[in-house]
Amino acid sequence: MRYYRYLFPIFFMLLTTPCMSQEEAAGTTDYRIEAAGSVSTGANTPFWIVSNRYGLLPLEADNGYLRTGVFHESNIGENFRWSAGIDVVASTPRYRNVYLHQLYAEIGYKGFRVAAGSRENYISLWDSDLSSGDMVQSSNARPIPEISFSIPQFILIPFTKGLLQFRGDFAVGRSFEDEYISRFKSDEQYYIKNGLWHRKSLFIRFLDANNGFPLSAVVGIRHNAQWGGISNDPYLGEQPHSFNDLIRIILGKSGGTNASLPDQVNVLGNHYGSYDIKFGYLNPDFNVYVYKQHFFDDASGMELYNYPDGLYGIQANIPGFPALNKAVFEFINTRQQSGPAHYIWYDHSIYPGFGGGSDNYYNSEAYTTGVSYFNRSIGSPLITSPEYNKNGKIGFANNRIRAFHLGISGYISSRLAYRILATSVEAWGTMGCPFLKKETSRSYAARISYRHPNFEDWLFAAELATDRGSLYSDNLGIGLTVTKTGLLGAGK
Repeated sequence: MRYYRYLFPIFFMLLTTPCMSQEEAAGTTDYRIEAAGSVSTGANTPFWIVSNRYGLLPLEADNGYLRTGVFHESNIGENFRWSAGIDVVASTPRYRNVYLHQLYAEIGYKGFRVAAGSRENYISLWDSDLSSGDMVQSSNARPIPEISFSIPQFILIPFTKGLLQFRGDFAVGRSFEDEYISRFKSDEQYYIKNGLWHRKSLFIRFLDANNGFPLSAVVGIRHNAQWGGISNDPYLGEQPHSFNDLIRIILGKSGGTNASLPDQVNVLGNHYGSYDIKFGYLNPDFNVYVYKQHFFDDASGMELYNYPDGLYGIQANIPGFPALNKAVFEFINTRQQSGPAHYIWYDHSIYPGFGGGSDNYYNSEAYTTGVSYFNRSIGSPLITSPEYNKNGKIGFANNRIRAFHLGISGYISSRLAYRILATSVEAWGTMGCPFLKKETSRSYAARISYRHPNFEDWLFAAELATDRGSLYSDNLGIGLTVTKTGLLGAGK
């Protein structure tokens, strides 16, 4: 993509320009040093030790990492702010053990933000600590470098008497996983190098800011796409990546004459997204939320032909009851996928119906790595990441699942917190290549975290986790994490 070369000049400009007014800015510089590791009886790290951690821990058993980051935030006057950060990780066992996990700069005016770089950015409505994972973009994979424009926090919509708020974002990014994929994949597979990404979202919230009405509601739509890049399949070759092609991607339009025939008939690139809805009952003593994420992979999913697929959840927050201050229960189903056959090409007078079945979630015929980054699912980790494939195959070998998930957290004392996750998964493979027999897994994890009164900036965490079943194999593991945070220059 021609204009992507400007990412790093923009990053440098955002990082350095605000520094010219340091005397006028009031800001803080934080640091974070973290060491983590795990051991396991099986070949893999247990599912809930490795998942939803931004790809930090390798899947292979007996692993560890050391991460060091510095993050700065400053206010310039009353309405402007800027921030920047760098976060370096060294992990083992992993190809290229030392890498930049986060590198970003951001400048904002009031509620609006412009950012460049890679950053851990959780925009989901679902609980970041207890949910099984957002189906569109969870915290499971490493952050993709991107340029983004966003309103990250809900702001008031004028003339709605304070009852309606909105937030949203728009971003364009690029993958940097080519060398890793070329080493992982088997020789006969094609894939697209230097692939590009696009995402956008819009959320509308109903909430009485004066707490006069106990109900709340959030509705949102999200759209993500893979596009551009160069395929090592000579039939596909270089994919369309001009500015006009970006407009086609944003609008979900079909490709031009320079696109492949399927992209000219359908839409350019690989598209997916979701309709999100969340209702809440707000009480001074507790909050209860029910939510649904309807995932779609094409037009049939957008028109709800893949019902009842999606994520269903209920969450309870009880701040006045520390022993169990939060609980989440979720049901995830991806078996329907608009039916088993995709006959949109055929004569509809002979084959009546919508004809857009076999959606094949997270997979794409051209973008064979699918909705993954460094072989780890960008969406729900319960849709088995390509990293688990034992034959060097890229793409998702299992995307038809039914799962139940429970997460609870609380405090044993003022210094000792806990989290428990329990997940049951049934898996059938894909529509086109089903498993010979259903595979299952039961994954459990219990984590304890502790802060000593004399070491407030230190967090110690220990985790015990296990997998049982054919899907992930049998694993029993222990993970330890030590985190030190603080302010640079504090006390001067």
